[in-house]
Amino acid sequence: MPLISAEPQTSWLAQVAGAPLPGRRHEAWRFTDLALLQAVEPVVLAASDPLAGLELPPGISRIAPPTELRGPGGWLQQLNQAAKPQVLALQVSGEVGPLELAWDAGSAPGLLPLQVRLVLEPGASLELLQVHRSSGANVTSMLSEVELAEGSELKLGVLGLGNAQASLLAQLVIRQAPASRLELTTATGGWGLVRLEPEVEQTRGEAHTQLRSLQLVDGKQMADTHSRVVFGGPGGELDQLHKVVADGAGRSVFNGAVQVPQAAQQTNASQLSRSLLLSDRARVDTKPELEIVADDVKCAHGATVSRLQQNELFYLQSRGIGADQAARLLLRGYCDEVLRAMPAAAGAWKPLATLLGESNR
Repeated sequence: MPLISAEPQTSWLAQVAGAPLPGRRHEAWRFTDLALLQAVEPVVLAASDPLAGLELPPGISRIAPPTELRGPGGWLQQLNQAAKPQVLALQVSGEVGPLELAWDAGSAPGLLPLQVRLVLEPGASLELLQVHRSSGANVTSMLSEVELAEGSELKLGVLGLGNAQASLLAQLVIRQAPASRLELTTATGGWGLVRLEPEVEQTRGEAHTQLRSLQLVDGKQMADTHSRVVFGGPGGELDQLHKVVADGAGRSVFNGAVQVPQAAQQTNASQLSRSLLLSDRARVDTKPELEIVADDVKCAHGATVSRLQQNELFYLQSRGIGADQAARLLLRGYCDEVLRAMPAAAGAWKPLATLLGESNR
């Protein structure tokens, strides 16, 4: 249901944000085609409450939202906050059962702004799935802020199932206290434009962070991920894997920044970007970054861009499996490495079959 409408104009989102759309002169945006954002209809869509009519599991309660969420900054945050979405604020205590938050921008054109604040108390644990869907020429703008207190554990999945006319712009800021554990898994496919900006800060170190992400692009789709992990103290751990499947004329961008200052001694961090090209016209730009000042650390990063392995295809074909089926099996195994880290609730959405186009979204 539209809340605001105005005369169409190509710079409408820039007017909402109060700043021009970023362009190629901005380093973090120089590969990103914003044509879909420039064409979006000047309408702000009302977000539905994903928990409306549901009884919250014991241990989860709604809390008063802050005046303004903390984001990583930049144009995406300006756009989100200027659109003035309502904040869904939740607090978790104790060990809580799984929770799912699902939004569907539907087929209506326009901008759907969303905000979520999540607070885990000391020792709390939660398995949370966020689902974003769209079937029209619209933009979903998401800003999430998460606080993990000492000893808390969060398994968070973000599943984005879009269409070629839709855009998903998501920022996620997570602050971890010592002895907390975060498992964040994102998987997106079908969107004309995806821009993900997850930012994790281990405020005093001695926390564990696992990041898993999967992006599928086809046709002229664009997926752009800029992650940032900051260690604020000693003994922190990071295990990051970013995977891409690029087909058609799709394009993927990954920029993963890891910052290890002097205070973050005994940090153990690894970051790997793996990309699979299925077409000569597809393109991948990947740039893992390590910024290390501390001298007693174990930090590694790497990036690979490859095609399906011919020796693996040959092995399957030598067992009587057709070439197309063999390629499909390898592709499923490649994607499943990330998807199996999703919360169990993601299974109901059949993410593997859906992202690979084997079933309807």
